[in-house]
Amino acid sequence: MRILVTGGAGFIGSAVVRALAAAGHEVRVLDALLPAVHPRGVPPVLPDGVELRHGDVRDAGTVERALAGVDAVCHQAAMVGLGLDLDDAPAYTGCNDLGTAVLLAAMARSGVRDLVLAGSMVVYGEGRYRCTVHGDVSPGPRRPDALDAGRFEPPCPRCGAELSPGLVAEDAPADPRNVYAATKLAQEHLAGAWARACGGRVLTLRYHNVYGPGMPRDTPYAGVASLFRSALARGEAPRVFEDGGQRRDFVHVRDVADANLAALASVGGRLPGSVRAYNVGSGEVRTVGETAEALAAAHDGPAPVVTGQYRLGDVRHITADSTRLREELGWRARMSFADGMREFAAAPRGA
Repeated sequence: MRILVTGGAGFIGSAVVRALAAAGHEVRVLDALLPAVHPRGVPPVLPDGVELRHGDVRDAGTVERALAGVDAVCHQAAMVGLGLDLDDAPAYTGCNDLGTAVLLAAMARSGVRDLVLAGSMVVYGEGRYRCTVHGDVSPGPRRPDALDAGRFEPPCPRCGAELSPGLVAEDAPADPRNVYAATKLAQEHLAGAWARACGGRVLTLRYHNVYGPGMPRDTPYAGVASLFRSALARGEAPRVFEDGGQRRDFVHVRDVADANLAALASVGGRLPGSVRAYNVGSGEVRTVGETAEALAAAHDGPAPVVTGQYRLGDVRHITADSTRLREELGWRARMSFADGMREFAAAPRGA
């Protein structure tokens, strides 16, 4: 197939491009080379034969030209991370939602009907919680007074009892709790509207905490594993927010790339107008504190410091149930947490 990968010069996008090229696909990349991802304006080295076009998905003419002769689109372009504050909202909605709308409109005009969308677990907000009395419950908003007092675990909204966190599946209700999360959910809704309106097919891959070589560093939009690694490279202890007990699913970027391969192989066989979402997680539940400790040990650096600080837009626990992806598309994560963190600690630093 000839596949257009938007954001294909980015951290995840370039891994997807390498996997597609290795599988024999013809790949075209459209990337704006945003300074937050490429501070020095230098894209990664892409495989021979991959066409790189420098352009913005918000420009209709650029997108239409990039779609010429394409069989499917793998939409990775997005502004990621929580950012700094609400002043980031216009940039997030512009990059993520306007960019997706322009792309989808161009796809409708051009006749390209197969889309794999890079989604995110942030659309769920808090993960799955169970109260021993009231069963499955959804915690309310995080309260600054509780967080200031070091009470990080969300209580049952009905009786205040302690909750047990569990795995979240794709049928969980959406509950975006920050601007980035809202834009990622809007991307899914836009893609669904496009599919139903023009007979397109869309598979959304809801990535959990992706890490690995080439991860952006030293920006407010970098992931937590990258921030820990940058601190260690400076000879500093990783600073862990809250008490370090936040549960996450860290999935290696090459496994994410393989999930995109599986989705692209499947999307064309779906019924017109079909929409399907898949969690992409390793299946290993780890805490943020464990991640800092693993990287510090692999880097032979100072032990992490637990700060008690917090960001109100963060969630406490969010971990994936990726059963649907394994059963329907035959995908399975291959990189273990221990091996992946050792590799990440030793890899050359990202842009």
